[in-house]
Formats: sequence, structure tokens, C-alpha cells
Amino acid sequence: MNLKAKIFLLAIVPFALAIGGITYGVRQQAESLAQAQHETMQAAYMSSKENELQHYVEIARSTIAPYYDAPAGDPRSDDERRRLALDALQRLDFGQDGYFFVYTMRGTSLMHPRQPDLVGRDLWLMRDPNGALTIQELITQASRGGGYVRYVWRRPSTGKLAPKLGYVVPLERWGWMIGTGIYLEDVETTLTRIDAQAAANIARTLMWIGAIALAALAVIALCGAVLNISEHRSADAKLKRLARQVVESQEQERARLSRELHDGISQMLVSVKLLLESALARFERSAAREPTAEAALATSLGRLSGTLREVRRISHALRPAMLDDLGLAAALEQLAREFDGQDGIEAHFAWMANGAPCAAQTTTLPDPVNTVLFRIAQEALTNIARHAHATRAALTLDIATHAVTLDITDNGRGFDAQSALSDPASGVGLRNMRERLDTLGGTLAISSQLGRTVIAATVPLPLAAPNLKEPTQERTDER
Repeated sequence: MNLKAKIFLLAIVPFALAIGGITYGVRQQAESLAQAQHETMQAAYMSSKENELQHYVEIARSTIAPYYDAPAGDPRSDDERRRLALDALQRLDFGQDGYFFVYTMRGTSLMHPRQPDLVGRDLWLMRDPNGALTIQELITQASRGGGYVRYVWRRPSTGKLAPKLGYVVPLERWGWMIGTGIYLEDVETTLTRIDAQAAANIARTLMWIGAIALAALAVIALCGAVLNISEHRSADAKLKRLARQVVESQEQERARLSRELHDGISQMLVSVKLLLESALARFERSAAREPTAEAALATSLGRLSGTLREVRRISHALRPAMLDDLGLAAALEQLAREFDGQDGIEAHFAWMANGAPCAAQTTTLPDPVNTVLFRIAQEALTNIARHAHATRAALTLDIATHAVTLDITDNGRGFDAQSALSDPASGVGLRNMRERLDTLGGTLAISSQLGRTVIAATVPLPLAAPNLKEPTQERTDER
């Protein structure tokens, strides 16, 4: 794992763990608060309902007080007062599901506005679906002076069994139990709505945390991408600079070797050749001729001349002195002249200025431009000689104000440029050309088909343009 990946992980992993921990903590805390809110709301709601039931029963007792607390001289009989009390209680209600009920302390129903079929029945042994003795629990609570009882009863509005909270009080002198109740489904519905709202708030909070986390991750990724791109650009610039320095070092070394061959070994070989020629001349003028020695000297001179030519060829191939002394155009013209006739290929050179033909003359171009374009020309002519099966080749140098372009054209069999550049086993020369141009910000364009292949190398000249000499516009001499 490289350093950038480690740094990225060091940034992402702690952040992800922190966000995960915050999310977990917020969720747990929110759920705890929601549960506490549920319990608080439930307690408060039930307390308010209990107070409400107690208030209703007090209203019922105050309604029947004139009958229950009648003075001793009241002309109405006790049975009549009880009947009037039951009528008054039956008329009291608070909604479809709000009513009062009356039982004897032995479990007989005396009044039930919503279920009149129960009136007069002994319900002492009546059980709910859970097996609880509902009426006995109510009577037990009433016998203790009154209180609250949770039980299950049929709801009038729906006709279904539902949980109910009842409040009952005794009427000791009459042996009655009166009470009322509320169905808890409404309470549960209200609490469920509150819980749903709390859950929605928790989900919304978690969504905000997730959105913030994603935004932060996007920012980190963007910063990483910017840093990566910046580093890539910096590395690419350093690589190009290093490649340019390597090429310059190679060219400097080639120039040094070329000078050493030309000024050192070549001169020594010339000196040896002159001495051998002098010795051969003395042999020829001598009265005592030595044919064998003369033949050996003549052979040595021939081989020495060949060696001298090879040294000069190697020196010229390493770096022609004409490239430094007379410029790129003269060096390319010399290169074309040397290539002309090799392997039956006719080669010529043309020099252009702003697209118009002109006579080659000394032109000042930056040394890197001279070197790169000359090496590209060498590589292209070598490829033509090896692979193109061409009969003609042409070098065209066009120097404009802001760019210099070198075109190498041949009439060979052509090739697939894309395949050659993508195949690691081939196209090395083309890739070398492109890499050389990249160091100068230049471009390489290749157009190839049967009978015509053009390689165009273009280098911008934003700094070299002021140094260009204005060439004399002349027609190029026909070769």
C-alpha cells in the first residue's frame, strides 16, 4: 500500500468511525428520550383521564344527591327516589362511548344506557376474554371506597372489545356501585401518533447526519482527487524535466564523444595515414624495391582509410558538427544527402518559411529544438530504410513565427500507427519520437496508408521566435 493510500485511509477510517459512533450515540439517546417522552406523556394523559373520570363521577353523585340525600320527611318513597336517580343517571352521558353504569354490590346490573339487555341480569360471574371477573373487580374496588379499574368491555361505537379504564364509587345506603369509564384505544392512538412523530424526528436527524457525512466524504474525496491530480501533474512535470535532462545529458555526451572522435582519434588516424603514405613513397623511389613491403603498406593504407571514414561516420552519427555550427536546416539537408541512394531510396530536403519554399540558410533555433527534430528525422529515415520498402523519402522543415514543423514523407507500404503505438513489442521508435516532443510541449501526428506515410513533428516556439532570422524568400533548387 503506497503512502497516499495510507494517508487516505488515515483520513477516512477515523472519520467513518467517528460518524458511526455519533450516529449510534444520537440514535440511542434519541430513542431513550422518545421512550421517556412516551412514558411521561402516557402518565400525564392517564392522570388527566383519571381526574376527568373522577370529575364525571362527582357530577353524577351531585346529580342524584337530591334523591340519595333526601331528608327524612320527603314524601317520596325510597324505591321512587332510586328510580328517579337511575333515570337521571341514564340521561347523563359524554359522547357515544361516555356513559354511567350502576350495579348492586352483588353484581346485578341496574342501569346501562348502551347495553339495556344487561339490565336486571346477575353479572357476578361474568368474565372477559382473558378470564378476569370484571364485575367482581369493579365491586371490590368500590367496596374499598372507590377507585380505578382496568378491564375489557365492548365499545359501543365499534361493537368490539377494547381496553377500558373505569372509576367506581359506592352508595352504601342503597347498596349500589356507580361508575363510568373511558376506552384506552384513544389514549393508545394519541401515544402512537406521538411515537410516530418522535420516530420521524429520529429518522430525520439520522438522515441529516448521513447527509453531512456524505458531504464530508465528498469533500475529502475531492480534496484527495485535487491532491492526487496536483501530485500527478507535479510528478509528470518532474518526469518530463528529468527526461529532458537525460536527453540533454545524452546529447552532451554524444557531442563530447563526437568531438573526441573528430578532434582526437580522427586526427591521429590522419597522422598515421600520412606517415604510411610517406613511407610508401620512399619505398617507391628507392632503388631497391620491396614489392611485398609496398603491397603491405598499400593494404594498410586502404584499411586505414576505411577506418578513418568509419570513425568520421560514427562521429557524424553521434552528433554532426553542422547541427551546432550551421543549424538544423543545414544538418537535415546533409542527412538527406547522406541517405540519398541508400537501399535504392531517393531522398531530398526542402526548407519552408511560413509555408513558402526558400533556400536553406543559417537559422537560430533553441538547441533542444534542433536536437529533438534532428533525432526524429534520423529515427524516421532509419524506419523507412528498414520497414517501408519505399523508393522516395522527403524531409520538409517549415519554420513559422510561433512553431517549427518537420514532415518526413515516404511512398512505402504504410502501417497501422495506432497498433504500432499500443503494441509494446513494436513502435519503440515512434514512442521515442513522441516522448522527445513531450519534453518540449510538441506534438506528433502520423498519417499512414499504402503509398504515402507522413510523420509531422511540431514544436511551439514562444521563446525562440524573436531569435529567428528572417529568411530570404527563394524557390528551392530542384534536386
